[in-house]
Amino acid sequence: QLQLIESGGGLVQAGDSLRLECAASGQTANIFIMGWFRQAPGKEREFVASITRSGGSTAYAEFVEGRFTSSRDNAKNAVYLQMNSLKPEDTAVYYCAADFSVRRSQFPNEYKYWGQGTQVTVSS
Repeated sequence: QLQLIESGGGLVQAGDSLRLECAASGQTANIFIMGWFRQAPGKEREFVASITRSGGSTAYAEFVEGRFTSSRDNAKNAVYLQMNSLKPEDTAVYYCAADFSVRRSQFPNEYKYWGQGTQVTVSS
């Protein structure tokens, strides 16, 4: 079992930055990968980024365009999403997800464990 708690969301202006954190507890040593997803009102949940616990291999959605960076601190059982040059279209609830085995990191159905989400609102 895993418990995930996101933090760091908020209301910012276009061009600003935010750093999201996802703190994991429980069977953290067995985590293979942690992902970031987002869901805007009326839209499906979409992949943002992922990072493996061992090795720190990352993957990003195309819309990130180099603006977001995912990192990890295994000692703290935490992953981070640094978001720079935020745009109004980045407004969404951002979710952290994790699992012990994932084949396709971009698909939300691959992840069993989810946080409650944190709201990110970017004003123009």
